[in-house]
Amino acid sequence: MSYYVDRQCQIEDINLPDEAELTRWASLAIADFRDTAELSVRIVDEAESQQLNNDYRGKDKPTNVLSFPFEVPKGIELDLLGDLVICAPVVSREADEQNKPLMHHWAHMVIHGCLHLLGFDHINDADAEEMEALEVKLLSQLDISNPYDNQDP
Repeated sequence: MSYYVDRQCQIEDINLPDEAELTRWASLAIADFRDTAELSVRIVDEAESQQLNNDYRGKDKPTNVLSFPFEVPKGIELDLLGDLVICAPVVSREADEQNKPLMHHWAHMVIHGCLHLLGFDHINDADAEEMEALEVKLLSQLDISNPYDNQDP
């Protein structure tokens, strides 16, 4: 199995995961579905997150993670899974608000985003339950507790 994560930082902060951590978390999420994969993880500020969220989802506010799957053209073999854009200030704020260790929340956002790149979604209740159960299972392998415990429905 071979996984490669290209870490791109639009901002610098001492409390950001490094490329090895991002690769570890992404590999865990992808391993049951693909033997090889490449993806980019771009760490951004709130302005860039808000712009992308508005441009691609019609929501004029920053968000924790955006997923941009890559659709490989027919006849071309490429291991590119897609891109994740993660807003560091939102992830940090959410971790504080939810009383979670910051790196645990980062791991959750990377796993959540990778599952989106693999085609999982949470638009309807059944899909949300499937995706959340998989996230909880994967995070438990990192000794991270259920991120959905003690949250309002």
